[in-house]
Amino acid sequence: MDGISIASHAKHNKEVLDKTVFGFWMYLMSDCVLFATLFGTYAVLHNSTAGGPPGGELFNLPHALVETMILLTSSFTCGLAMLAAHRNQRTTSMIWFVITFLLGAAFLFLEIKEFRELVEGGNSWQRSAFLSSYFTLVSTHGIHITVGLLWMAVMMAQTWIRGLQSSTIKRLTCLSLFWHFLDIVWIFIFTFVYLMGATSNG
Repeated sequence: MDGISIASHAKHNKEVLDKTVFGFWMYLMSDCVLFATLFGTYAVLHNSTAGGPPGGELFNLPHALVETMILLTSSFTCGLAMLAAHRNQRTTSMIWFVITFLLGAAFLFLEIKEFRELVEGGNSWQRSAFLSSYFTLVSTHGIHITVGLLWMAVMMAQTWIRGLQSSTIKRLTCLSLFWHFLDIVWIFIFTFVYLMGATSNG
């Protein structure tokens, strides 16, 4: 390929990447509407405990803080993975994505553990409107984390087999945006559900 053809091919790849990323941003905006609805529902129902314990008695703030630090760290390692990918450093990118995956899995494990403890203590989603809205909001985020982990596993396999092609970089970019988005959503959950709930008396 001559210089003009190479430049034209690079320009085409950039245009495709830009369109894909823009389209994915549109999807994330629709997800924002979903989470905004769930946050609004929780805000309305968080005092509807039906005589049951409020968030101040149920939530383990140190536990939630550990979850938050794990997810924040995973967002940082995901960023490092993408930097390495853009530099065509496949091995380095894979290492950082593996670390990101393990951190995400650890976060999900702690979230499921918290749900199990609440249910075993008689505080399931059926106990009150407050707990119904709580489980719906936090578990929706957890489902997104699960999808992100599955997506990450597929992309790591694809990167390992095919290398860092332009199509792979495009998919990794969307994955990275998705993961950072979930991190931001969790910060809101930690602030409005756990941090404010820990001081709530119903």
